[in-house]
Amino acid sequence: MPSSLSTRATAIQFKQVSVHLVTSADQPPATILQHIDGEIAQGSITMLIGPSGSGKSTLLSLCNLLLTANEGEVSVQGTLVHDWQINQLRRTVGMVFQDSPMLPGTVRDNLLTASRLHQLPVDDPVQWLERVGLSSDLLERQASELSGGQKQRIALIRTLIGQPAIVLLDEITSALDPSSVQHIEQLLLQLNRDKGTTLVWVTHHLEQARRIGQYIWYLENGRLVETGTADKMLSHPQTDAARQFLSSTQENPTL
Repeated sequence: MPSSLSTRATAIQFKQVSVHLVTSADQPPATILQHIDGEIAQGSITMLIGPSGSGKSTLLSLCNLLLTANEGEVSVQGTLVHDWQINQLRRTVGMVFQDSPMLPGTVRDNLLTASRLHQLPVDDPVQWLERVGLSSDLLERQASELSGGQKQRIALIRTLIGQPAIVLLDEITSALDPSSVQHIEQLLLQLNRDKGTTLVWVTHHLEQARRIGQYIWYLENGRLVETGTADKMLSHPQTDAARQFLSSTQENPTL
């Protein structure tokens, strides 16, 4: 069982964070996130769950300044995100999207991105391919020619090669078969265990949240409705909203 948040350093903190989106000049701004308060412990694995459109991906995007909050404060390792140098922030906080684009060039070119951007040494790219269940034959292929599942895995290891202390994961196994999902989960669990990498992971797969998560955040309609340890949250949710959501997954476990 992970130690409590109070005894661990804070990787990410949200204080009264709200995000509003202007959709048209004659309409009031749409509220995407509302008054989010919470802390993510350093070295923890926190799964974000909730209905589609609840603000989970937006919350991730605030952590490395892909988006900016309209209200409130977001801090990474005790420093406001706006006080970081952007390159250093994005080296510290890596993010992988469900549909992360490939950069022009070969798979090798993509995997050497961290070396070019941050002057980091890169381990043998073949080993990284093998760790996510991909063949070394892909190394010299054009990245644009890969399948969706292959691109997801390349995007993941492209980020991990940069050795971020915090990794934000947005539905990264959605296009993968069960064997590939297992490779990804094992790799990320190993990084968390061996290097203390903090993982913040959006998933619609409740069984994945149960397998991987130490903590669960449940979001709905832009609000952080409930948080807790994974065992307690998934087995005995305290709010009606979370109970209803989890109950609905008994028939559809990928909500």
